Amino acid sequence: MTTPPISRYPIPKLEDLPDDIRARILEVQEKSGFIPNVFLALAHRPAEWRAFFAYHDALMEKDSGLSKAEREMIVVATSNANGCQYCVVAHGAIVRIRAKNPLLADQVAVNYRKADLSPRQKAMLDFAMKVALDSAAIGDADYDTLHQHGFNDEDIWDIGAVAAFFGLSNRMANMTGMRPNDEFYLMGRVPKQK
Repeated sequence: MTTPPISRYPIPKLEDLPDDIRARILEVQEKSGFIPNVFLALAHRPAEWRAFFAYHDALMEKDSGLSKAEREMIVVATSNANGCQYCVVAHGAIVRIRAKNPLLADQVAVNYRKADLSPRQKAMLDFAMKVALDSAAIGDADYDTLHQHGFNDEDIWDIGAVAAFFGLSNRMANMTGMRPNDEFYLMGRVPKQK
């Protein structure tokens, strides 16, 4: 069986990419052992690649009231609601690793309301889903609920921004036919042997 292409659009060769993009991709490859297909697929348009990953990093890599695992849970839950196979698979792997829990990503993707999450995390995902699917209906009651679970307004911004940004990511991945790397499927499923 031949492996399907990773995108409907041409994938530039690493040596043909601008230096800054090539350096970042090689850094990711060094850290993870492979190049996630999103880095290659979006490199089709370098200026947009830079903007996308700058915003991604601003949301996903900073210190905030949300843990990195919680931010990834938002990605998985909303990406599933948006039908994005790439993001569910790729970020599911990251949830498994960051939460140190091989079950959690699948639970969150299928039905976060039945997942092994705290009431606080379920409230976070309820809000993220509302941002992803019905943002026009967000009101004071949504903020009140999150405040009752200990989130401040900056945390709420983060929840909403992650859900909204990955709405863009989900749509780009679906539009381009982006294929998840095979490596993602096994990551974090079996604890590393010591």
